[in-house]
Amino acid sequence: RIKAADKTGSKPISLWHDVTLVHVDPATDRPTPYLNFVCEIPKFSRKKYEIATDEVGNFIKQDEKKGVLREFKKGDIFFNYGCLPRTWEDPTFVHPDAEGCRGDNDPVDVCEIGSRIVKTGEIRPVKVLGILCMIDEGEADWKVVAIDAEDKWAPFLNDIDDVAKQLPGTLDAIREWFRTYKIPDGKPPNVFGLDEKFMDKHYALEIIKECNHAWKDLITGEKERQLEQCDVEVRGLVRKLSKSNLVDLSAVEDDEHPTF
Repeated sequence: RIKAADKTGSKPISLWHDVTLVHVDPATDRPTPYLNFVCEIPKFSRKKYEIATDEVGNFIKQDEKKGVLREFKKGDIFFNYGCLPRTWEDPTFVHPDAEGCRGDNDPVDVCEIGSRIVKTGEIRPVKVLGILCMIDEGEADWKVVAIDAEDKWAPFLNDIDDVAKQLPGTLDAIREWFRTYKIPDGKPPNVFGLDEKFMDKHYALEIIKECNHAWKDLITGEKERQLEQCDVEVRGLVRKLSKSNLVDLSAVEDDEHPTF
């Protein structure tokens, strides 16, 4: 299990609730044009680490099923995989482009395509480039495509079309990874919304903004007050989540969206 601490190293923090969505320059303490990416699974590895959204502290742990630690049977993942803090795919909300599927009850996933191998639990500033709508066992599971702000390719990649042009084959490979990675577990291939297209940066930022607002409703208790309108299964999912941040919420509001 991997736990995070504040800048002093003395206080534990939640990688889901305490890390700002918008990256803050440590030198100036001001928001930057980038978002924070929390890495769960480094590229070229296969152990299935994820933030424990249902445990206080939201540390990162290796997922398990029936007492067995899980790995991708398909093999190593070829990009850094993680999530955006302070986002939540609301299981009570059905996005109009998500084939009638509700959110998957997790932070928004990120595929970071830079050259650096990012360690599990490491936080990096990234440029958002686009997004893919995966439908995973009847749930909408958005996949943001991003690149480390300090990567050598970052100056050349500003939107999803740039990825297709400058790094041909990358987007197709990401889609096929997610389509097939559960097949070795005996499950059918995953499917995708929006005609399997990667949507552009503007569309991705709108999804991220929606999920940030959903997270705010979750952590303030507003979502729980609305749950009586939902079915028993969904009420159970939401109430199981740990909504406790471990330090005071940052003075930097995520509403101060940078100019992308």
